[in-house]
Amino acid sequence: MRDIMKLVQQAQEMQGHLKRIQDELREMTLTGTAGGGMVTAEVNGQGQLKRVKLDASVVNPADTEMLEDLITVAVVDAQRKAEEQAQEQTSKLAGGMNLPFKLPF
Repeated sequence: MRDIMKLVQQAQEMQGHLKRIQDELREMTLTGTAGGGMVTAEVNGQGQLKRVKLDASVVNPADTEMLEDLITVAVVDAQRKAEEQAQEQTSKLAGGMNLPFKLPF
């Protein structure tokens, strides 16, 4: 019975740590770039897009496809950085263990 209570306590502590990590990730800002920095995308640590910045030199009405591609690359770059940050934070929580699943954020 004592072992079960200890497991419950550990689970509650881990849940509290997980919530803190989620809060920290939500407040982070990670930046992805494309076109040598002419397009930047900012996401939070959960990968949610917050902002896109465009250098005026990449805004060419005759070539919107290039701009679309640059925006996509910048957003994907920022989201990749957010995923890496989330994995780094959750690996600290798991004590460096490689979890066989992704956490839902």
